[in-house]
Amino acid sequence: MDDIFVIGGGINGCGIARDAVGRGLSVTLAEKSDLAQATSSASTKLFHGGLRYLEYFEIRLVREALQERETLLKAMPHISWPMRFVLPLSPEMRFDTETPAAKLLNSVMPWMKGRRPSWMIRAGLMLYDNLGGREILPGTKRLDLTQDPAGKPLQDRFQQAFEYSDCWVQDARLVVLNARDAEARGAKIMTRTEVVSTHRAADHWEITCRDADGEETTHQARLLVNAGGPWAADVLGRVAHVNTAEKVRLVRGSHIVTKRLFDHDRAYFFQGTDGRIIFAIPYEQDFTLIGTTDRDHPDPQTPAECTDAEADYLLAFASDYFRKPVTRDDIVWRYSGVRPLYDDGATSATAATRDYVLTLETTAAPLLSVFGGKITTYRRLAESALEKIGSVLPVAKGSWTAGVALPGGDIAVRDVPGAVTALCDRYPFLDPAEALRLFRTHGTQVGDIFGDAATRDDLGRDFGGGLSEAEVTWLMDREYACAAEDILWRRTKLGLRLSEDEAAALGAWMADRRAGQREEERTK
Repeated sequence: MDDIFVIGGGINGCGIARDAVGRGLSVTLAEKSDLAQATSSASTKLFHGGLRYLEYFEIRLVREALQERETLLKAMPHISWPMRFVLPLSPEMRFDTETPAAKLLNSVMPWMKGRRPSWMIRAGLMLYDNLGGREILPGTKRLDLTQDPAGKPLQDRFQQAFEYSDCWVQDARLVVLNARDAEARGAKIMTRTEVVSTHRAADHWEITCRDADGEETTHQARLLVNAGGPWAADVLGRVAHVNTAEKVRLVRGSHIVTKRLFDHDRAYFFQGTDGRIIFAIPYEQDFTLIGTTDRDHPDPQTPAECTDAEADYLLAFASDYFRKPVTRDDIVWRYSGVRPLYDDGATSATAATRDYVLTLETTAAPLLSVFGGKITTYRRLAESALEKIGSVLPVAKGSWTAGVALPGGDIAVRDVPGAVTALCDRYPFLDPAEALRLFRTHGTQVGDIFGDAATRDDLGRDFGGGLSEAEVTWLMDREYACAAEDILWRRTKLGLRLSEDEAAALGAWMADRRAGQREEERTK
């Protein structure tokens, strides 16, 4: 019998599993699809405090997120790195009228008519700089856009800006690496395995699972963790047969990826005349990521898709800033995810809290449910979950994950550029862009994947876009990848580079390899 059974292979489920097994608890995790298949691979891909959350006076959440940025950066400098954000100033920019800050300012200074004054933005950035205790990331500075390269892609009316720090993260890789580390420490990770029912026995849970082949297995655990994300309410009602007053608010966030819109490595923070904000971020070396929207989503069974209306909204928003209008012809990919926010009764999706809520039913067979949360605070959420779990199960160790590297992240932030150069030296057939992509995917484990390869031919089949048979084999054997889309859109973003024919060939090769492995296991 396990101590804990986790339902859900997103960032919260995998983060809790990793933390728990590292404290000496036995853990099994089941994910009905691929790891990070839903919300956790559809974020804006930032470790950030959430500058706009200050307008909602969510000081505790922002402080915790700001503290986490550098903690996480140190543990995963391969899949996360510092990024500077340019926030152009304009008198046209306004508050979301739902924010407490807007209501307060409008009551005190009604002549401002809902505008965000530059002095208030500067004050917010000063708080942002100092609330979390920065050590690595540089602070805010003012830019003259008429002189700075960041002003070149923008319309002439933007002449001043602030520049501040946050961090980029490869979101789906973050999930997979947490799962890998959890498994290395003793957890059992089951992907493409749906929990079809649970039953509360006298002092434990009986959990029935069904895998992709239709085979059912039963597991036992002293405590059940519901980390179902958008399906958390469904897990409670349909699977666990539990009634609760807590609710999930589903909010769809859509993004578009365009051809590269600017040459520098900084991102933009754009304020809209409707009170919302979007980011325009350098993406995968040759592209720009623009997002996000905030729209209420009907239910988790309805696929999250970036609608034409949402794409047009993002295009128009960005075109209000860029010198050259951004059009549908510039879009190379679009994606959307459903954020399972805690339902705090906010009047709009934008105003809904990004904080998390954990509930624990302390019966003979306890149930912990996770509502809400954001990717930046996943580690702290896991620590809070273990505090609650520790009230009903004996936990041998205290918190431990801060500063402990994820697989491939055992390198100092300052040493990353040298490590990329060293990859080019060790594998001369790699060009600098390929070496950077590989390091930002696998970190110090690239050598484990490529071994003593002296030429590209030594890596086996070339699937296109720099994806080799050696890397595919590693992703299948070590990182739970089963289908082409697992690799092309979650383990990597090489789906942006492979043609449809190349993607189909990859899928066929993977299917053949899996079939051969199953046949080999059958005949043993």
